[in-house]
Amino acid sequence: MIELLGILLLVQGGGGLINRLLGSTNPSWFVQLHLLPPGMHVVASALMVAAGVGVLFAERARKQRRRSD
Repeated sequence: MIELLGILLLVQGGGGLINRLLGSTNPSWFVQLHLLPPGMHVVASALMVAAGVGVLFAERARKQRRRSD
């Protein structure tokens, strides 16, 4: 379940970031583009990507620790 959260953050953040960097004005299905003011879109998307990567790496490390015990 934690992995799903990480993947969701990564997809939403990455897609929103690409959406804004390519200059699209349509928020599409990216949640942060619907909820936040336009000035925060790129920053929020980048933070979501970082959070998603962090969650996925933390979960991977936790599973490896459990296997070695």
